[in-house]
Amino acid sequence: MDLEQAIDLLKKTVKFSAVKNQKHIDLTLVATEDRFTYEKALALAMTEVKKGTLTEADLKQKLGLS
Repeated sequence: MDLEQAIDLLKKTVKFSAVKNQKHIDLTLVATEDRFTYEKALALAMTEVKKGTLTEADLKQKLGLS
């Protein structure tokens, strides 16, 4: 899985929070048998942020969180 594939997967887990106009990633939206794949996608995305491949702000924008 590459970064773009990870982002595409994670976009499916974004939902609005109870806090007005705030979104977050919710892995409970994913079927149990698929959750490990989504966890790997999240880990990959966060690793790329830590490596400096993209900023946290860029990741949030790509995921639709900002």
